[in-house]
Amino acid sequence: MAAIQEHEREVQKSYWVEHSVDLTLEAMMLDSKASDLDKEERPEVLSLLPPYEGKSVLELGAGIGRFTGDIAKKAGQLTAVDFIESVIKKNETINGLYKNVKFMCADVASPDFDFPEGSLDVIFSNWLLMYLSDKEVENLAERMARWLKVGGYIFFRESCFHQSGDHKRKHNPTHYREPRFYTKAFKECHLYDNSGSSFELALVSCKCIGAYVRNKKNQNQICWIWQKVSSDDDRGFQKFLDTVQYKSTGILRYERVFGQGFVSTGGIDTTREFVAKLDLQPGQKVLDVGCGIGGGDFYMADNYDVHVVGIDLSINMISFALEHAIGLNCSVEFEVADCTKREYPDGTFDVIYSRDTILHIQDKPALFRSFYKWLKPGGKVLISDYCRNAGTPSVEFAEYIKQRGYDLHDVEAYGQMLRDAGFDEVIAEDRTDQFMKVLEKELDAVEKEKEAFIRDFSEEDYNEIVGGWKAKLVRSSSGEQRWGLFIAKKN
Repeated sequence: MAAIQEHEREVQKSYWVEHSVDLTLEAMMLDSKASDLDKEERPEVLSLLPPYEGKSVLELGAGIGRFTGDIAKKAGQLTAVDFIESVIKKNETINGLYKNVKFMCADVASPDFDFPEGSLDVIFSNWLLMYLSDKEVENLAERMARWLKVGGYIFFRESCFHQSGDHKRKHNPTHYREPRFYTKAFKECHLYDNSGSSFELALVSCKCIGAYVRNKKNQNQICWIWQKVSSDDDRGFQKFLDTVQYKSTGILRYERVFGQGFVSTGGIDTTREFVAKLDLQPGQKVLDVGCGIGGGDFYMADNYDVHVVGIDLSINMISFALEHAIGLNCSVEFEVADCTKREYPDGTFDVIYSRDTILHIQDKPALFRSFYKWLKPGGKVLISDYCRNAGTPSVEFAEYIKQRGYDLHDVEAYGQMLRDAGFDEVIAEDRTDQFMKVLEKELDAVEKEKEAFIRDFSEEDYNEIVGGWKAKLVRSSSGEQRWGLFIAKKN
């Protein structure tokens, strides 16, 4: 194993020695448009960093200092590390004027490279882990978690799936991994201190770099932010989504029912119908709240030439969305984010779109006030969502709502919440009849394909889907479960 790791380091070192002859931005970014990309991309990456003013920061794979100088302006202490001597020396030549920076030539994969436990506030790396083996990444993740103070952050950005730069390379040993590899490697870090207390890394954010989506229609540039937390901290809802309601197998089951790329009622058919009501224009910006695995976003971007930002709290959903984006060449960026905590500047979006998601949100009035702020004047919101009748729910329906953690309202009350948030021209339609027709169609298709469904999943999966759809039909036909469509405008 040691010999294999040593060979990996030699291969990567010779690759970067070859690409470090020219110590230029183009050579470091391996892209002929590096200068233009850097102007847009670097401020974006810096804007995503967790707070680091006056903090102790470690920059791994610092290169010639594309980020070093900017970080040094705010950081308390910064250690900039790279394993090619000529590269870190160039960084020192450029950024040596900052007296709070220590420049170090070292290989981060070496066990000799170490920091005291709990000594760092922020660890930053940009395009580093893709030059390490799987085992080296897992090992470094554990070590980084150990170096961090409790409450400290790790930020890293990697090229996933395929290369982005247009430089020709005779030999390319870069590991263009699926994002879920990095998510798993960092999520599985568990540490104990001397008193036996347990710590882990909690995912704060995972998103595409928007500059690459806008300029190259490329979703493969992805960054993660992790925070070191006590294992006792409650991160219940996201954990529930990814381990119960939207496990990877569960998502694939839903996609089988709703159609490729979709996990919401009616799949492409309802998407086509509802999006047509938005009067989308080329160049507009759309926020999809609860974007799932991206089907609606790809549809809007492809058919209406709009730029879509899809957010979802489920890590598994965003992982699938990113995989679906490969090769589509469309202007869609994805992010793991909590819509109740995410902030956007006022007037950012032309449209906010959400399908069967807000049922999870307890404080809808606060969310709708955020929607109103985030929209430009004249902007529209379109929401489809589970609703209920105005009466007292049956014991069974009340138990279903509680078990799922839903917050359901009748259609009229839902529409009134949008009016109260400031929206005008509010349309609140009860679409339960349509919902039932769609359920019957989906149920019929699954039952006709029973053998194939069981072969691809399991009999238990088949029974859960069929049972779930039949139960929804019973609740809807009795009038208890409703389905609403809401359209509103910010004048």
